[in-house]
Amino acid sequence: MSAGPPTRVDARPTAPPRATGPRPGAGAPGRPAGYAVLRLGPVSLLVHLRSAAVACGLTLLLLAACTAALSIGRQTVAPTEVWAVVLGEPSRHEVLIGTLRLPRLVTGLLVGLALGAAGALIQTVARNPLASPDVIGVTHGAAAMTVGAMTFGLVSASVLPYLSVLGGLLAASLVWLFAWRGGLHAARFVLIGIGVAVALRAVVQLFLTKGEPIVAQQATVWMTGSLNGRGWAQAGPLAITLLVLLPALLWAARAQRTVGVDDDTAIGLGTRLGRVRLGLAGTGVLLAAVATGAAGPVDFVALLSPQIARRLTRTSQLPLLSSALVGALLVVPADLCARQLLYPVELPVGVLTAAVGAPYLMWLIARGRTGGRA
Repeated sequence: MSAGPPTRVDARPTAPPRATGPRPGAGAPGRPAGYAVLRLGPVSLLVHLRSAAVACGLTLLLLAACTAALSIGRQTVAPTEVWAVVLGEPSRHEVLIGTLRLPRLVTGLLVGLALGAAGALIQTVARNPLASPDVIGVTHGAAAMTVGAMTFGLVSASVLPYLSVLGGLLAASLVWLFAWRGGLHAARFVLIGIGVAVALRAVVQLFLTKGEPIVAQQATVWMTGSLNGRGWAQAGPLAITLLVLLPALLWAARAQRTVGVDDDTAIGLGTRLGRVRLGLAGTGVLLAAVATGAAGPVDFVALLSPQIARRLTRTSQLPLLSSALVGALLVVPADLCARQLLYPVELPVGVLTAAVGAPYLMWLIARGRTGGRA
């Protein structure tokens, strides 16, 4: 019986097995890099780390801006005394800070938060960095309703903010009605919104020519966007609206992820695009309309905030929280400058935001023509 061929033994060393764990910086299995899981009892949230850091930084800057707005004025107050009044401690500056400056600051803060979040929602639906409540006709609808009521003396001053909200909602409904043709096309939505805004601006000018000179002057100041004389009467309804819409905003932050992709991918994931876009746009329009009713049309805040926040967080979608914080950071310092630049004359805050926003709008248009990413 013959033996078989000898077995060949490979004397080369065997390479160690490759590691199967996550690569450094790749995140845990099932979680993308740069994210962390935040668990609150039975609820788990996926948090973008850079966005969280940016939001914390913006919050600190906003606290500093609020402190400066309460401290600086005809009479300068030390920051320690300012916070003593805010926290309810007895102080000799209680009337100056708590009665005169704090209500105006809170109104401007809430207006900025609402406009920043509204701009992010509307730009998400339109998929266009040029879309905002003041571009697609929402603020112009609020202005037309309010100026018309002021011109003809139909209602009292306490009812005007609610008319502003109604006018903004009607204008948004008109834009949606004409833009919807079996679906919502982003370019059609923006173009029809611009057309409605131009038409409503003409209506406002018609009302101004028909009214008394004093009323027309008051309406013109309101149309510029002003926090002069604003207080708890304006801040209260706006704060209540933000609290009521908080669940909708939490839903919107999640829904933005699916709406931000192309339509075929979103439909493939089971997303009902029509309903989701309607919910996002409706929430944004309501926020913008209530903010306009509180302070008038403060232009360019809703346009600027989402784009600045996106460049800070470097996310694929518009960050809702950071956009709201940037909006507040635009309004609060702008109002401080409006009070101090030409003292004792107080400028409307909308003049300052427009001075910053108009060049940025032209830069966005020029960047789009040259093929840059906006």
